[in-house]
Amino acid sequence: MSSDNHIGQNTLGRFRILGSFWAVYGIIRLVMVLGLLIYDGTATLMFGALLNRVPDPFALMGIFHFIYASMIVLSAICGIIGFVAGLALLGGMRAGRKLALIAAILSVCDIPLGITLGIYTLVELLPVATAQLFAHS
Repeated sequence: MSSDNHIGQNTLGRFRILGSFWAVYGIIRLVMVLGLLIYDGTATLMFGALLNRVPDPFALMGIFHFIYASMIVLSAICGIIGFVAGLALLGGMRAGRKLALIAAILSVCDIPLGITLGIYTLVELLPVATAQLFAHS
């Protein structure tokens, strides 16, 4: 067993751990989508209660619904891509690096878990040396 092989196995083990984190993060984001869908009425009622003294509350309520729907869609996309990227990294697939980078970029807006996992993924998988490592799998 050469020293290069040992480094390669250690790096792939690290990517498998990263893949398990992405799979768990994807599940958390999909649970968040479920929560956003379940409590849609409550969030609308709470935001509407704040619009007592606003001259045009219907425009603001429309903006609220647009932003709320956008957050549901973003969470669903991040959850699906994160889960698939986690499974691809766990399996050592070639597409795992690209999917994890896409998931990292999309998840940076989620505080604190998305920022932590996204930045770590960008630092680990963005260098060209890791692209060559995934080219052999």
